[in-house]
Amino acid sequence: MRIVRSLLSAAALLGGAAAVLAPAFAQTTAPVVAGQPAQNATPPAAPIAPPGGAPRSFADLTSRLSPAVVNVSTTQKVEVGKLRGGAPSSPLEELFRRFQEQQGDAGEPVTREATSLGSGFIIDPAGYIVTNNHVISAGEGAGKDAVDTITVTLSDRREYKAKVIGRDALTDMALLKIEGTNLPFVKFGNSKDVRVGDWAIAIGNPFGLGGTVTAGIVSALHRNIGSGQYDRYIQTDASINQGNSGGPLFDLDGNVIGINTAIFSPTGGNVGLGFSIPAELAFPVIQQLRATGTVKRGYLGVGIQPLTTDIAAGLGLPKDRGEIVASIEASGPAARAGIKQGDVIVKINNADVTYDNTLSYVVANTPIGANVPIELIRDGQRRTINAVIAQRPAESIVQARAGLKSEGDEATDTKAPGAESAKQSLGITLQPLTAELRQQLRITDAVKGVVIAGITPGSDAATNGLQRGDIILQINQRPTVTPAEAAAAVDLARKAGRDTVLLLVQRGALPPRYVGIKLNTDKK
Repeated sequence: MRIVRSLLSAAALLGGAAAVLAPAFAQTTAPVVAGQPAQNATPPAAPIAPPGGAPRSFADLTSRLSPAVVNVSTTQKVEVGKLRGGAPSSPLEELFRRFQEQQGDAGEPVTREATSLGSGFIIDPAGYIVTNNHVISAGEGAGKDAVDTITVTLSDRREYKAKVIGRDALTDMALLKIEGTNLPFVKFGNSKDVRVGDWAIAIGNPFGLGGTVTAGIVSALHRNIGSGQYDRYIQTDASINQGNSGGPLFDLDGNVIGINTAIFSPTGGNVGLGFSIPAELAFPVIQQLRATGTVKRGYLGVGIQPLTTDIAAGLGLPKDRGEIVASIEASGPAARAGIKQGDVIVKINNADVTYDNTLSYVVANTPIGANVPIELIRDGQRRTINAVIAQRPAESIVQARAGLKSEGDEATDTKAPGAESAKQSLGITLQPLTAELRQQLRITDAVKGVVIAGITPGSDAATNGLQRGDIILQINQRPTVTPAEAAAAVDLARKAGRDTVLLLVQRGALPPRYVGIKLNTDKK
């Protein structure tokens, strides 16, 4: 299965096949004579639920909300090919090459106009429209102005050219503006009050077909689908398909409780797993985009990982409670407060850090400049420190700061004692990080550790994705710059009665990650 992040209309993609619509089976009924009741006629249906329960129809609500839901289409020029050098790979390619030479355009890039379709909704009668950032994005690597035009079409077929007021890639949100007055609009609701099992209505533009209404229930809250730092989606079984991106998810009061943005599907079509950005996350972002065109967030300056089963076992802690600090910015707020790599943060600003309430989410929504208490576990002991939340810098700066330089001494044991012990215990063969290996692996002198030279097939290390060339920086939060130190750390874990050790592993220039590895049981 895969996460389908972009729900743009399949019909708008280059080379996409048109949808085939089959007619529904007709229902055969006896004719009804005017003025006479039909045979075997049933009385009018009565409401099936008391007030506040399931509605008998969504028609009244739909007629009120649909005018504020719009279609968003973009047009851009994309390069789809150019003349290749060298020998042609097929007779057809040779034919195209000769044709291009005859036309005098050999070697020139070929571009064509591409369109994409999505959804959005008006939140102000002056023409402010909310949609997903990926609906109006020209694609990864494209410039900000790569999209030539953005057209907004209302339910009554009126069309407007739109301009981008602001966008936020981290939450996949964008705010557009059209020049109009007295436009229909809808309001954000309070998604914090939404409960699993509540009715939900999705309105959007699936497959470019135009305004479409689907209904279902809220299936889950605070859903993390691994798509970004601020995963906190509302899950619904209301049908959401390609082209629904940016459209609203309503409650029965007609308030927007979410913005439809992703589906989980093995086929690319709806299977009853749709995800919406909750209003509690979207509304503050939209407010900032409208006011300044940008979004300011809290920042702690740490790289974190969830406390999964294997990592928790390596630390002797319960899982799914807290997150472990995998890297730390040298001059960031966390470092100044005294937070260290390997600390497990379990609470921040009196809020528990859990799988549903991540550290990234809490910090991002904490006021900049706030002095907050942080409860953490270090060496098995709980302690509380205070940190001042800073403003998150631009993403390019955050990524540039992502690397971590580990502390430790130079490896001097070239004969690698302890290597055989590490192989028997962990299923990996270790060797010192020599100058030659640093050059081959493109590792700087600042990185200290031991190199994985081989992995036993079927071992837990292999199962967890460790590879030759990975650098083990620490074992159970002890620096390991020689295979002997690695073996000693494993022996200490065995004596402590643990069956799992916690490795801090770095691959190339990527930030280090914690991995829990089970010890081989045949090692005495």
